[in-house]
Amino acid sequence: MSLRCSFGLPHSRLFAAPPPPLPPRLVAGARISIALLPTRFGSTSPTHHPSSARFLGNPIPQVPCAIKATEMDAQKVTEAVHGGDSADSAMKLLFVEMGVGYDQHGQDITAAAMRACRDAIASNSIPAFRIGSIPGVSPEHMKLKIKLGVPRSVQQHLDIEKVKSVFPYGKVVSFEVVDGGLICSSGTCLEEMGDKNDDCFVVNAAVYVGY
Repeated sequence: MSLRCSFGLPHSRLFAAPPPPLPPRLVAGARISIALLPTRFGSTSPTHHPSSARFLGNPIPQVPCAIKATEMDAQKVTEAVHGGDSADSAMKLLFVEMGVGYDQHGQDITAAAMRACRDAIASNSIPAFRIGSIPGVSPEHMKLKIKLGVPRSVQQHLDIEKVKSVFPYGKVVSFEVVDGGLICSSGTCLEEMGDKNDDCFVVNAAVYVGY
């Protein structure tokens, strides 16, 4: 006669070993079924689902991608402003000169641009390139980057080579023309001065000097 406890179960069944665990392949299947839940974008990839990525221990590399894109965008902006990254255009900037030029009669945008550049450099002296203030640097090492603000409607009439001739020293390694300046009325049209109308052209110049 078998011994029974107060619950009416055989003593051997009451102290029997616990049931074996589920087979590993069933546990793995449960994990896969959770990982492959469709996302709101219709993808079933586990790396695209935040909850499944946390479950499987695979973080989503979204932040590094964003940082990389930002670095690339910053590099493009720098190249656009400073004329690229070639060895010829790269320079160590010393200072920036700024000027304004006008052509009140004749509607010559090149004349206004040349006056703007002369205005930028007219009140400056650069002895450092001649007296050896910068070791290893001579006048032949001087580099210039020119940036002009010119009204868009007349930019196609600008003679860049004439504007470059304004600078007696330095090698022009970058020449950039952007929308800027001004077209206003001079208040009078003088045909004897070559006026076709009363337009007055205004150009802004920035000259970057370095080596």
